[in-house]
Amino acid sequence: MKPLVIITGPTAVGKTDISIDIAGKINGEIISADSVQVFKYMDIGSAKIKSEEMQGIKHMLIDELYPDEDFNIYEFKKRSEAYINQIYEDGKIPIIVGGTAFYIQALIYDVDFSEEDKSNSIRDKYNALADKHGVEYVHNLLREVDPESADKIHPNNLKRVIRALEYYEINGEKISLHNEVQSKKESPYNFVYFVLNRSRDDIYKRIDMRVDEMIKEGLVDEVKKLLDMGYSRDLNSMGSIGYKEIVSYLYNETNLGEAIDEIKKNTRHFAKRQLTWFRRERDVEIVDYEQFNNDKQKIEDYMIDIMRKKSII
Repeated sequence: MKPLVIITGPTAVGKTDISIDIAGKINGEIISADSVQVFKYMDIGSAKIKSEEMQGIKHMLIDELYPDEDFNIYEFKKRSEAYINQIYEDGKIPIIVGGTAFYIQALIYDVDFSEEDKSNSIRDKYNALADKHGVEYVHNLLREVDPESADKIHPNNLKRVIRALEYYEINGEKISLHNEVQSKKESPYNFVYFVLNRSRDDIYKRIDMRVDEMIKEGLVDEVKKLLDMGYSRDLNSMGSIGYKEIVSYLYNETNLGEAIDEIKKNTRHFAKRQLTWFRRERDVEIVDYEQFNNDKQKIEDYMIDIMRKKSII
């Protein structure tokens, strides 16, 4: 099996810096597992890596699509697998970096969603129901047919709630059962799955600092430009944390201070859900900054040592 490195963890934990260093040390190239950084023009709100920060390391799945194009688990898996093969051909090691855990799981365990219809009609139906009755109403519809998925998916994560309902309608089977079967598959890769972590207080402080920095860098102007370019607030990309709250401010539905507070709150909740997911995953290496006295060099040395032991490098 060919080598694959995953570096993930909650928002603002410090994945970017470490992934750049690791890539330089192991002759690696990076594939982003982020559901927003793939879109052009969405730079500040997605905390997208800047070209000067890449230090010559090639990055893929960044700035590849326009905000009104569809990017989902199918597209991520298809594009990632193509890039992985390309990286192998170049004699290098692919490194998956990002916090979209569902994407990572689908890739490393080769989860098969090929039976699903990719039409928008069912999704449109449930989106309309959410607009009319609210997200809790749609979440309750999922609970009626697939309580296991309803327990795992937050009502506000409408995209995943609808995807679970869509799967049920098309296949007549609960997606939770499908996922359980798929999760038992063996990976086609010799992978190491690092989950970076910090104390909750530290992560929350870093999130608050990051959001404040985004505002200083011009997040409001970035969102205004997207709207002026004709990108609707109803797009999945524009519903991302950081964008939807500023859109509400620009539509005079809230003030800027409230919008900023909402971004911080929603990002904290998201980070908490990310950690819950990662801790449930099998075959992960949890790397706590506190265990290494927050010394980045010691963390990277530990990760390299694990990669040697697992014959990744």
